[in-house]
Amino acid sequence: MELAPGVRVAITDRHGGVSAGPYASRNLGGMVGDDPAAVRANREGLAAELGVRAVVFMRQVHSADVAYVSEPFGDDPPRLDGVFTTEPGLALASLGADCPAVLVADPVARLVGAAHSGRPGTAAGIATALVEAMAAKGAEPGRMVALVGPGACGRCYEVPAEMREQVASRVPETRSTTSWETPALDLRAGIEAQLRAAGLSDVQHDARCTIESEELYSHRREQPGGRFAGLIWLV
Repeated sequence: MELAPGVRVAITDRHGGVSAGPYASRNLGGMVGDDPAAVRANREGLAAELGVRAVVFMRQVHSADVAYVSEPFGDDPPRLDGVFTTEPGLALASLGADCPAVLVADPVARLVGAAHSGRPGTAAGIATALVEAMAAKGAEPGRMVALVGPGACGRCYEVPAEMREQVASRVPETRSTTSWETPALDLRAGIEAQLRAAGLSDVQHDARCTIESEELYSHRREQPGGRFAGLIWLV
């Protein structure tokens, strides 16, 4: 899918890989208990399918830390939750199984970035941190376009009332209620609010709920389970 001129994005699903059991079949997560050889094969197959020279995977830790990348990290990636690049053909991946990916581009500055924005990362402002880091390299928020990937929706993402208040005190737009009238969080609404506050006017969504969509992995629906990815790259 073309997000902007010269910018492609993709959201994988759980099909088309070689993983077995609860990870079947295209698990891209390397820290969920799957066979490392299967994960490696799935990642290599993904790069070939996308037609990119390489894919950057992070060691996601629910932080607000962002780094510029020009090549994959290898077998020991640093602990961070946002990456950005100017390198064509280098796909940036945000893994998830309920946590939305945030994929951002300035097609004029030829900068793209990806972030993993789960509950702690959204509260810490990882989406804002990514936009600010890209702006420091020459991107202009007013030119940026973003795609917020699938995640647990505000109708399904039930949390304790105290947790909802903790997150909503920092990102009020996350406050939600489940379809069965209990406290919940709407991370995608919070992420969009953060992106718009950072200066973006074009914020798009893949509105699928991971808990409701069986073609996607969901940590809340199935444990153990795999991870799908949101990806962005320059062509």
